[in-house]
Amino acid sequence: MTKAEKVSFVINTLEKLYPETPVPLDHKDPYTLLIAVLMSAQSTDARVNTITPLLFEKADNPYDMIKLSVEEIREIIKPVGLSPMKSKGIHGLSKILIEKHNGEVPANFEDLEELPAVGHKTAGVVMAQAFNVPAFPVDTHILRLMYRWNLSNGKSVAQTEKDAKRLFPEELWNKLHLQIIFYGREYSPARGWDIEKDIITKTIGRKSILNKL
Repeated sequence: MTKAEKVSFVINTLEKLYPETPVPLDHKDPYTLLIAVLMSAQSTDARVNTITPLLFEKADNPYDMIKLSVEEIREIIKPVGLSPMKSKGIHGLSKILIEKHNGEVPANFEDLEELPAVGHKTAGVVMAQAFNVPAFPVDTHILRLMYRWNLSNGKSVAQTEKDAKRLFPEELWNKLHLQIIFYGREYSPARGWDIEKDIITKTIGRKSILNKL
């Protein structure tokens, strides 16, 4: 199977499994999505979705958020982990949005990545899911599967993103990155992996992995 055929197989299989790709993090606008994505670092979407309603009940916009102290934010978001860093980031970026962007979330990578606690992946998720700008944010599932499928060397997030953007059509990026995440969670997890259920890896996976199974 050529690389182009492998890419087509991935696209077609994922489209059959996940024709719809709802955004996993509950939100109502770019600001609440940004906060939810920031909170999801080293946590699960399910856990974040139980905590964001508590936070957004008190503050669902930057103007209300800066009325809360960093410590108040931290107390609310503690269950998602890394709360000292995340609470400072949420308060700090809210202040910057008011001071520099009229309280609005900027729709470009440069301004997003200048915000506290907002890295390239978080910016990519916001650009893709809030503004529908083509992006391919790479999380641990995508990093793992692109390596298992022999579509990237898996050495870095930056390289995996570059490979994904080179291989997959740009008009599919925003949907495809979610489809790969859904597939990774359901069929190709890091632990408890059953290759018989993982049809994509079983079909196109790198030999060094398949030979160990």
